[in-house]
Amino acid sequence: MQLLDFLTTLAGFRLGASEASPFIAKLIQMVGPVMGVAASKGVALAIAAVCIGIDRPRLVTWANYWFASLVVWNLYILLNTGGRIG
Repeated sequence: MQLLDFLTTLAGFRLGASEASPFIAKLIQMVGPVMGVAASKGVALAIAAVCIGIDRPRLVTWANYWFASLVVWNLYILLNTGGRIG
């Protein structure tokens, strides 16, 4: 899910979309779009590792549902804009 979110987010940026998350938007301002989104994926993977480490794998399952919905949203934006964003 992280890889799909990463790819669809970057594709959205290429079409002129912007990031909705203030945290990720700040990362993007600091280090650029690719590195900012990549850093957010690193944070997500670290949180997943902590969840598994404290024996809460169900939290990772719920996070995957969330990221699946983000990928669907990103695809919706990509398919319905046709480059009309921004």
